[in-house]
Amino acid sequence: MNAADRVEDEAEERQGRPLLRGIAVHKEYGGVHAVRGVDFRIAPNSYVTLLGPSGCGKTSLLRMIGGFEEISSGIIELDGRSLAGISASRRPVNTVFQNYALFPHLSVEENVGFGLAYRRLSKPEIAAKVEAALAMVQMTPMAKRRPRQLSGGQQQRVALARAIINEPRLLLLDEPLSALDRRMRKDMQIELKDLQRRLGMTFLHVTHDQEEAFALSDEIIVMNNGRIEQQSTPAEIYRRPASAYVADFIGGANLVPGKIRSVSDGATAIETPLGIFASPAVPGLRMGSPAVLCLRPELLRLGTDEGFEATVTHTVFRGAEWLVEARALGGLTLSLIVHDAEPPAIGSTVSLSFDPARAWIAAADRN
Repeated sequence: MNAADRVEDEAEERQGRPLLRGIAVHKEYGGVHAVRGVDFRIAPNSYVTLLGPSGCGKTSLLRMIGGFEEISSGIIELDGRSLAGISASRRPVNTVFQNYALFPHLSVEENVGFGLAYRRLSKPEIAAKVEAALAMVQMTPMAKRRPRQLSGGQQQRVALARAIINEPRLLLLDEPLSALDRRMRKDMQIELKDLQRRLGMTFLHVTHDQEEAFALSDEIIVMNNGRIEQQSTPAEIYRRPASAYVADFIGGANLVPGKIRSVSDGATAIETPLGIFASPAVPGLRMGSPAVLCLRPELLRLGTDEGFEATVTHTVFRGAEWLVEARALGGLTLSLIVHDAEPPAIGSTVSLSFDPARAWIAAADRN
């Protein structure tokens, strides 16, 4: 073992050896770079979401992990072993697809036990495993039904039971909730997270829905244009986005452009059209470099004397609160949350302020 390998092993022991690891993973389709040399680590017994818009590379990455696409370059390891050359059927990985892919001519229990026949298990063993898997997803009463007799949520539970019955090391979920209505999606989010905890299995879930990612995930991997912008906990990504893209995609932050005036351990100063503010910042920013001041709508305060002026342009009632848009200096449009019974009138001038210590300075987007 060389010195570099020893250093890497020592780092893994400190952080905990990952279940799944990607090193410079790249995927190219006829000159189109779908995944651009990404690195990632996924811990055992965790729920991780690949989050991003259509075309960002998340499904391509999932398919390479599952063995449905070959890697153009790089390494993917599961339990410290490379998956190169191992077919999808031989990987200890199962996938729940977006359309569930159930056999319409088979019953629920036959769909769930279909894969076990190839493992040469006895009929009593198969029956016991099917019964346990159906109980796990609360589908025992539906065992004799055909897929066409099930709702969308029930079909998804059958697909999950079929995937977990083989006890894979990793379960991949390719936008499994996209076909469900809003209420059913929320119910299934709770069930999915509860199932993952009870199984003690690692789930890797692809979605473009940030609310879904926040509800489910221990960690989120945010992708953009084939790259990983940030991998961290939902709270860290929301409060400390690594880039302007992440700040905007996750929760729609107000992004005030500016340049770094000074950098220190405690706070970084950024010059913006609204003024100069000292706030915590993403590491690696340098004096003079472009950056953005991230202001979540809930951070902006209305009606304070020490703030800056803005003109109200829109108000939207959202039940427990109002979303107010206002135009400030430099033509900046800012969104804020108002909990009053009535919002300020459209066209009125208001004073806005915020606590710089609760704001965040992120890197400007790459060209």
